[in-house]
Amino acid sequence: MLNKDLKKITEEFNSQYKQIAGRITICGGTGCVANGCMKVYEAFQAEMKKQKVTFCLEISKECQGHYLSLSGCQGFCAHGPLVTVNDIFYTHVKPEDVPEIIEKTVVKGEVIDRLLYHNPATGDVCEHKDDIPFYAKQQRILLKDSGRINPRDIHEYIANGGYAQAKRVFTEMTPEEVCKEMIESGLRGRGGAGFPTGKKWDSARLEKEPKKYIVCNGDEGDPGAFMDSAVMEGNPNAVLEGMMIAARATGADEGVVYVRMEYPLAVRSIRAAIKQAEELGILGDNVFGSGQNFRIRVMEGAGAYVCGEASALIASVEGRRGMPRVKPPRTSSKGLFQKPTVVNNVETLALVPKVYEMGAKEFKKIGTEKSSGTKTFAVTGHVANTGLTEVPMGTTLRQLIDNVAGGTTNSDGTINKDAFKAAQIGGPSGGCLTKDQLDLPLDFDSLKSVGAMIGSGGLVVMNEHTCMVNVARFFLEFTKNESCGKCVPCREGTDQMLSLLTDIVEGRGTMETLDTLEELARAVQKTSLCGLGQSAPNPVLSTLKNFREEYIAHVKDKTCPAGVCKALAKYRILADKCKGCGMCKRACPVGAIDGQVGKPHQIDANKCIKCGNCQRTCKFGAVTR
Repeated sequence: MLNKDLKKITEEFNSQYKQIAGRITICGGTGCVANGCMKVYEAFQAEMKKQKVTFCLEISKECQGHYLSLSGCQGFCAHGPLVTVNDIFYTHVKPEDVPEIIEKTVVKGEVIDRLLYHNPATGDVCEHKDDIPFYAKQQRILLKDSGRINPRDIHEYIANGGYAQAKRVFTEMTPEEVCKEMIESGLRGRGGAGFPTGKKWDSARLEKEPKKYIVCNGDEGDPGAFMDSAVMEGNPNAVLEGMMIAARATGADEGVVYVRMEYPLAVRSIRAAIKQAEELGILGDNVFGSGQNFRIRVMEGAGAYVCGEASALIASVEGRRGMPRVKPPRTSSKGLFQKPTVVNNVETLALVPKVYEMGAKEFKKIGTEKSSGTKTFAVTGHVANTGLTEVPMGTTLRQLIDNVAGGTTNSDGTINKDAFKAAQIGGPSGGCLTKDQLDLPLDFDSLKSVGAMIGSGGLVVMNEHTCMVNVARFFLEFTKNESCGKCVPCREGTDQMLSLLTDIVEGRGTMETLDTLEELARAVQKTSLCGLGQSAPNPVLSTLKNFREEYIAHVKDKTCPAGVCKALAKYRILADKCKGCGMCKRACPVGAIDGQVGKPHQIDANKCIKCGNCQRTCKFGAVTR
């Protein structure tokens, strides 16, 4: 039972927080860690001691001076490490910048212009985070706290309203009322399938079995997706509170957070949050004096993509090989250890407290009629601002790419909105969206109507220099390698599709190959056992539909229009640019280039092994393909 009232915890924290001189927050998300934020964090501690600036690393009665803390992922990954001094927002901060930041900004309150964000599109200099279009064009409900609070301090989460909704549902609402409000909110699962969360909870609630489980699916495995890991790292208590509310709705007394072992920061963050919640009596016996017990444990998965499927995940938790099973029965009736189990993904559960805080009616006003609320997207690829975003459901692809992500870029990084070619949404299970679909609303039903899906929210933007056949091959190779092998259509079908795509990109394909590929893809889609196999052909089918001319160029003309497929490259020397210097001739390992000094050279296509040495060596841009 709760050791201290939430109100009392909030009052104590706020009282202690008021005595600090200012706050320095350093983004500690995975992206910023990779860019060296921990060295920046250490540099701040060392330099503040050197300059005799008082600081503390946690809020307490003894905390004086400035509060130096890490936050979770702030989303602006392309510009990290990120440092906020009070409300001044700095980007690309290096350890060597720290002395100047302390001297000028921390001590004197001056702004260092070169560390601010400079908008390349408008030339504007943005002093505050909310001035930056990347943030201003979003609606950050779920991610609002992730980049603001210290994820390792449960007291700050509580002081910002945390666990208040869990307390309310345990002390003031019946399980039926909890389910009813969730159903009214229209929140659909953010893991990809989009099943109504409230209906899933209600199905488990109606089961007579007294032992029930809540499982948090943190096995995010899509290439280019990092939404769930960022939420677990930056706001783990929101995930735990969502699980508690789900437990109240269903009567569950045990929860499991299943996280892939490749997410060490997320694992540590979740474990720390559970320990603190247990120490405060928020988790454990007699939750909030309700008489209901609820405990949560963490299990690290081995990283199998198929374990993102609910029944395969449950098999893994039970200690068996992660393989899906035939349904029905659904996991809500026969799940973990054959007991009723609710499986929700991280984003869904972290949104749950916001639903009850806002109220079902207010939450449903956001998004579209059938897809309410906001959705996070991990935007990567050829865009100005790669990172983690959150926008209302129904936001168009164009709005997300141009307004939030800063626009499509050329291969050299310059912004060129006209360079957009396609976007792969939903990871390997999703599909390609084209220029004609830039104004398509990003919601469950709109994407389904064009053969794509939101999936967990990965969005890879590609410019005109991308080979779509090669993209399809990349995603199919991933799903082929991740197939559990249980059913023949997926195990053999993905392998054969990959072989056909390999033939195409290596110049062995024919028009018959395309027909066979499409026929096989539809067979795998219809006959595979689980969602992985059923959706594995999506990138193939969507690119065949939208970029068939590229496939035809590969098999009929034996050329790659994007110049990506090495086996189809045809190197040649432009006579008007060639100076006859002989550099390419000397660089060729097989003697395929001939010509006299001072005169244009030629490449013998029969001898050329397409290594690209000639093109890399030429200083005049005379070699092309």
